[in-house]
Amino acid sequence: MTSTKIKNKYAAKRLDNIPPYLFAEIDKKKQAAIERGVDIINLGIGDPDQPTPKHIVDAMHKAIDDPSTHNYPPYEGTKEFRKACVQWHSKRFGLPEFNPNTECVSSIGMKEAIHNMILATVDEDDYSLIPSPAYPVYKTSTIMCGGVPHIMPLREDNSFLVDFDLIPEEVAKKAKIMFLNYPNNPTGAFASKEFYEKVITFAKRHDILVCQDAAYSENYFDEANKPISIFEVKGAKDVAVEFFSLSKGYNMTGWRVGFTVGNPDAIQALGTVKTNIDSGVFKAIQNTAIKALTDDQSHMDPQRKLYKERAAVAEEGLKSLGWQIKRPCQGTLYIWQPIPPKYKSSIDFAADMLDKAGIVVPPGIGYGDYGEGYFRIALSAEKSRIEEAIVRMKQNGLVFEE
Repeated sequence: MTSTKIKNKYAAKRLDNIPPYLFAEIDKKKQAAIERGVDIINLGIGDPDQPTPKHIVDAMHKAIDDPSTHNYPPYEGTKEFRKACVQWHSKRFGLPEFNPNTECVSSIGMKEAIHNMILATVDEDDYSLIPSPAYPVYKTSTIMCGGVPHIMPLREDNSFLVDFDLIPEEVAKKAKIMFLNYPNNPTGAFASKEFYEKVITFAKRHDILVCQDAAYSENYFDEANKPISIFEVKGAKDVAVEFFSLSKGYNMTGWRVGFTVGNPDAIQALGTVKTNIDSGVFKAIQNTAIKALTDDQSHMDPQRKLYKERAAVAEEGLKSLGWQIKRPCQGTLYIWQPIPPKYKSSIDFAADMLDKAGIVVPPGIGYGDYGEGYFRIALSAEKSRIEEAIVRMKQNGLVFEE
């Protein structure tokens, strides 16, 4: 998605290097189509379409009626919330508890934590190691903070995992921070313990802070393919932090609440930025998140089943249109597939999907240069709408032909 930059006399020069935010651009095009009367099937942004579970909403009603939640919260999160976070992490991954006072900090969702961690650790001209394709915020926040993004290609022939042999030694020496995201957006790839062992070895050799974005840790389909934590690798706490959010797993995208655990020096640096930039998460939301994290987790099972069913519908539909599904979706909210060979770019394909069939999908290039040639489907639509999308694609010649 592209747009012409409008000169703004008040904008800082650094903004010249920031591309339009992918989903904001997609939303503009979607809204324009809706105004034309198009029945849009939105397979774009990964915003869960199911409601926040009732027991969590009920807890919010109770929390918001409590006057003690109406004042300023602690910047780093309440003691009760941070305790719930480290207990959840320990139980979920079978690991010792982090210290809630020195190894855990709350966040206003995931994007805020990512940006503030870069601001807390990256000085002018420091390198950030950024995967591609990836969540755009890793790169744009690095640029905003004066750092230099160095791209780590995620290739299908390497299961969309980072190949550390491709990182030049001179870049590794200048790198201050590395971002990973598994389960991965947009590719849906999962990471193994063996991969994380390579990560930690590389990070220790070059004194790099590893930031593992675990936003989709609870969006898996089967117990046999349950995502692991980077902290299951010995020595990870020496060089790593892990970001978590209640957005995708608990259907709480609008609530804006999450947490970061890991290396105490990195957590302290992040906390210093937070105390100077924001005033923390509303205490009623923290109290509600405690309920979400500590209550029975079985309510997620039907949701996982639903996403698995939707993935199967989408993949079977794509197969009927000529796609070969080499890596069936095992989790996240996404299916990542190549565009038909007749298209020169993923933007052209996404444009035809919208203009010809009324279907919103993000072009792969929106996730970085190594996303070119792919597109993403979000599983945040009913199965009937996914089926309708397949029908529309067939009717409009949006098929995969060699």
